[in-house]
Amino acid sequence: MTDDDRRVEDAAQLAGVPDEFQRLWTPHRMAYIQAGSEPLKHDCPFCAAPDKSDEEGLIVARGETAYVLLNLFPYNSGHLLVCPYRHFATYDDATPEEVAEIGALTQIAMRVLRTVANCDGFNLGMNQGAVAGAGVAEHLHQHVVPRWATDANFFPIIAKTKALPQLLGEVRQAVQEAWPTL
Repeated sequence: MTDDDRRVEDAAQLAGVPDEFQRLWTPHRMAYIQAGSEPLKHDCPFCAAPDKSDEEGLIVARGETAYVLLNLFPYNSGHLLVCPYRHFATYDDATPEEVAEIGALTQIAMRVLRTVANCDGFNLGMNQGAVAGAGVAEHLHQHVVPRWATDANFFPIIAKTKALPQLLGEVRQAVQEAWPTL
């Protein structure tokens, strides 16, 4: 291999029309894109995850009626989801046992993320229905998003880029290792 073979090409000189946008290539999302507008019509990722290994399903903890996993498309590093095993869409359909365990797992997730990620706060939420922004509207899930005083920056607004400093597998392992045994 010669020095010419190893040189880095200026992106502005590559094929295409140069513009002010940086590209963050995410080929792993093609499966999601190719699935079409209703990728979850027959397959629910929250029903499938518990049947996988913890590593493959990104699961960090399993309870009796609910479990905790990493969001595959996180807003921030450490973005967790608390999901009931049972497939239902809205919080008012949850049993008292599911409500209690979703709440308890959310509290533990917050404590673990404070330890593992040294976060300053959280966004918690459940988007009920597609009109409310739920990506998986048919299966209830609670978002636990860690936040830092310094996480609001120009990247998403100006650069159309979200910076995630850790890989999902690394985050999953750190959170699972810090999760208390019940």
